[in-house]
Amino acid sequence: MNYYVVWVDLAPGVRDLDFTDAVTAFASGLVKDGRMESFSITRRKFGFGPAELGEFEVRMAFRDLAQMDEAFSRVAVRDAAIEAVHSAVYEKVVNYKSALYRDFPDDVRIR
Repeated sequence: MNYYVVWVDLAPGVRDLDFTDAVTAFASGLVKDGRMESFSITRRKFGFGPAELGEFEVRMAFRDLAQMDEAFSRVAVRDAAIEAVHSAVYEKVVNYKSALYRDFPDDVRIR
């Protein structure tokens, strides 16, 4: 499994549940279309964690990089339907950071 991980803080004045609702609307569409396996939203607890990472983490799981590319290609089209749910997320955040992780050892690893 490959994980696209995003860390963000809420933009000034944005309510936490408005953000999580927006992420859910965006990401659940990609899951429903088979372009993503699953996603999760977590929030830093008690302020613990590196200062440079945001308060929220969104973790998107992809079967492989081909599936991830399908998801990114869908969003890149920026038609009205996808742009509405995508912009509803990114307009609510600041301090965006991202990374790509994989399960380890993964299935292709020879021992």
